[in-house]
Amino acid sequence: MRAAPSVDLADDQRQTLEQWARGRSLPARQVERAKIVLLSAAGLQDLEIAAELRISNQKAARWRKRFLAAGLAGLERDAPRPGRTPSIPAATVQRVVRMTTQGKPHNALQWSTRSMAAAVGISEKSVRRIWHAHGLKPHLMTTFKLSNDAAFAEKLEAIVGLYLNPPEHALVLCCDEKSQIQALDRTQPGLPLKPGRAVPEP
Repeated sequence: MRAAPSVDLADDQRQTLEQWARGRSLPARQVERAKIVLLSAAGLQDLEIAAELRISNQKAARWRKRFLAAGLAGLERDAPRPGRTPSIPAATVQRVVRMTTQGKPHNALQWSTRSMAAAVGISEKSVRRIWHAHGLKPHLMTTFKLSNDAAFAEKLEAIVGLYLNPPEHALVLCCDEKSQIQALDRTQPGLPLKPGRAVPEP
């Protein structure tokens, strides 16, 4: 039988693990993992730990290895699991978005979920989900606005990219005029100050 890798604990690690193993307010899985590592440090093999804690030897081996790889932090959280594979390829999603924002069906003024589903080859439910995820509402003609710029998406990504990931030591500012008010100089000089009159803005 192959021997499991040994576990050597520093004093602070052992103290923390012993606190976790006795903890009543901690998640049960964290308490169990602390016990696995303490028993591993005591020289027990995975089969012995499994029998002692009434768990599978695979679980004992997994958390022994996790501690050896990541220390105490590896016991506090589960390993990241891969997300579910998207049922609709990214290229199909991009095609739906592009057709919705840059084209029209040949026999109607705007796309419906049924016409888009038939054109792309996916279900109406999938079209509805893609539109919802991208905030697309082609049936609301009064509020749905499209840019005529063919490079609009690229320009948008470049601008948003400055906010999300600005260059090092750079300061990104956004300036715009207030709605219904043009940024012009005053046409009349401000009135002289007197009690009760506010100072005019420059």
